[in-house]
Amino acid sequence: MQKFISGFILCVMLSFHAHAQFTVKGRVIDAYTKEALVGASVSLNQSTTGTVSGRDGSFTVSTSQPPASLLVSYLGYITQEMQVKGEFVLVSLVPSANQLNQVVVSASREAQVRTQTPVAISSISSQVLHDTKATTLDQVLNKVSGVYMVNLGNEQHTMAIRQPIGYKSLFLYLEDGIPIRTSGDFNHNALIEINMAALKTIEVIRGPASSLYGSEAIGGAVNFITQAPASVPTAKVQLETSNQGYRRTDFSASNTLGKVGIYAGGYYAAQRDGIISHSDFDKLAFTLRADYRINDRSKWVTSATLVDYQTDQTGGLDSTRFFRKEYSSQQTFTYRKVNALRLRSTLEHAWDATNHTQATLLFRQNAIGQNPFYAISNVRGNPLKATGEINEDAFASYGFIAQHRKSFPFLNASLIAGLSADYSPATYTARFIDVDRSEAGVYTGFTASDSLLTHYAVDLLNTALYTQAEISPVDQLKLVAALRYDRLDYTFNNYLPPSAFTGAPDEKNGYKQFSPKLGLTYDFGKSNGVYANYSLGFAPPQITELYRGVQVPTLQPSDYRSYEVGGWWSFLQHKAYLDVSVYQMEGTNEIISVRLDDGSYRNQNAGSTRHRGVEYTLHYTPLEALSLRGSGTNARHWFLEYVERGANYSGNEMATAPNFICNAEVTYKPGFLKGLRLNLEWQRVGEYFMDAVNSESYKGYHLFNARVGYTFRGFEAWVNAINLSNELYATTVDKYSYGKSYRQGIPRTFNVGIGYQFTAKGQ
Repeated sequence: MQKFISGFILCVMLSFHAHAQFTVKGRVIDAYTKEALVGASVSLNQSTTGTVSGRDGSFTVSTSQPPASLLVSYLGYITQEMQVKGEFVLVSLVPSANQLNQVVVSASREAQVRTQTPVAISSISSQVLHDTKATTLDQVLNKVSGVYMVNLGNEQHTMAIRQPIGYKSLFLYLEDGIPIRTSGDFNHNALIEINMAALKTIEVIRGPASSLYGSEAIGGAVNFITQAPASVPTAKVQLETSNQGYRRTDFSASNTLGKVGIYAGGYYAAQRDGIISHSDFDKLAFTLRADYRINDRSKWVTSATLVDYQTDQTGGLDSTRFFRKEYSSQQTFTYRKVNALRLRSTLEHAWDATNHTQATLLFRQNAIGQNPFYAISNVRGNPLKATGEINEDAFASYGFIAQHRKSFPFLNASLIAGLSADYSPATYTARFIDVDRSEAGVYTGFTASDSLLTHYAVDLLNTALYTQAEISPVDQLKLVAALRYDRLDYTFNNYLPPSAFTGAPDEKNGYKQFSPKLGLTYDFGKSNGVYANYSLGFAPPQITELYRGVQVPTLQPSDYRSYEVGGWWSFLQHKAYLDVSVYQMEGTNEIISVRLDDGSYRNQNAGSTRHRGVEYTLHYTPLEALSLRGSGTNARHWFLEYVERGANYSGNEMATAPNFICNAEVTYKPGFLKGLRLNLEWQRVGEYFMDAVNSESYKGYHLFNARVGYTFRGFEAWVNAINLSNELYATTVDKYSYGKSYRQGIPRTFNVGIGYQFTAKGQ
């Protein structure tokens, strides 16, 4: 009887054990931004049991056996195996260094895999942004092949992507897919208005992107994607200083409660008593973003970014001062001020699995005021006097963008259609000043006057329709065709009597443009494929080109036709990959500034140009702890037809057009000391001519940077050494009739920082 009872109890216990369920809950987030990763694959290791993460990154897995570990994967991230030590697991996935595996949004305003986009596009991940600890955006953007962002000091800059170094409206800068400035009012310093502390990723499209984004997306488009609210409570603060007088504080806090997520973050940076006299600056940037998950199909995102910036403004050095390292300034009062506010509110709705709509309302308010060094001119016959101006360029924007995507069951086809409207009233005012000059040639002060040099208002209206179709006749082949129609209307009101300097009479000007794109990708499998692309980009005349100092506006838009092919190849058991693009772009009606016999300047359409090059990125990871990357471009930019004041430059190289640009780095993250990172970077800018005559060239420079960082339980410390060899170099060199101007690069600089990030488990 006793044996019977014991056996019965054992059977009951085994039965209960057989039906017992072990449940593991968790959440999948980005390791750096703490954003929820929606749709991540979660499975029991060595088992078919699994699930995917939900809208907030959460998941639940049930099994009859106590699980030892979970395998979590997500496109664009490194797959991770997590040990299960409780009922809740917080999984922090690290972005993958393999660009072929990344998801991008800039090519179609919709998320898609990099290998399905027939354009040259690169993504700078949250990991790269975190590890680089950049004090200026060029320190991360120059890692991208084909990109040379020129550092002009204190976050001032200009750009060269498939174009020479220049200051024309050939590049489009976006924040979350929305231009940060209105069309027709380009400023080469526009990225001052970016909040670097609030970035999640940066995407760079090289070549024309006008078929989707409109004008100015010619050399390329750079899309700065801001952080979404964290899935769990987080807060971060970091402090940084340098041996060159730079100070910076970053701060942020974020959380999601129920359906509402909030992110708030920014930074304050300042420069004092640097090696270059008259070079102090201050910048405050702040972003506030709220995401409201209305239901499983709808989301409402509202964000605001505020930037308050002021810098002392100094120009380049002449040859003597540059090579003697005399970093004194001839300026004592010149400045630039930027005040920018951007608001956007986006509603996204998935009607069903095949229909998705997003609509955005936007507002911008922007003012750039300056006492510019480049406007100072010496007075003939009086070496102690000069003239200059104080000016302000301001605008407000009211805009709307809507897009709908429809997927079809046949041939994996889809159709995107969108429209946009941007109304931006703008003003420009310039006042004359008398400038005092010392016997040493230093501009010591000025006297303001009520004399107006320029005073006008322009109403800009940019309306556009666009569509993009995708189809896959076979599984490996994807075809893309896009077309955009833009209309730009300028209504000019001159508050001064028209003249050769004050500008044109009141009038209206309109421009319209069709921008097509054709592309294809072919996937050979095993992470190997090719793409081809034809696209057209255009740039309308800017406000100042049309109306300032112009009696009769006659300018036409510049057109650029681009042809490119490329591909990607993975080899050495997927430890290495190569991404290559070959392009040729031809420009017509480019707008140039021509000096007239009376000493004044006039803008005119002139000639044609050709731009040809190859861009490449090689990434190799021989060991889990060691990665090597090399990104470069070999290019040539020259005039096909260009005559200025009787001088024929046809066939000449364009000025400030490097023939070779390269950025390479080695990164080591040892497994025996988790959290440590070591990085060595090499930047090379090759030789280029200083002027269109091709009379003299600058040899370029080599630059070495080193970075060391260590993270432990939320605490972080780092040291970045910029220009490790203390090389004397110029970020750009120009030759004018009066001489050469060298924009000096920074000498050896050590940036030291500490930070702490609090992250709750968020069960």
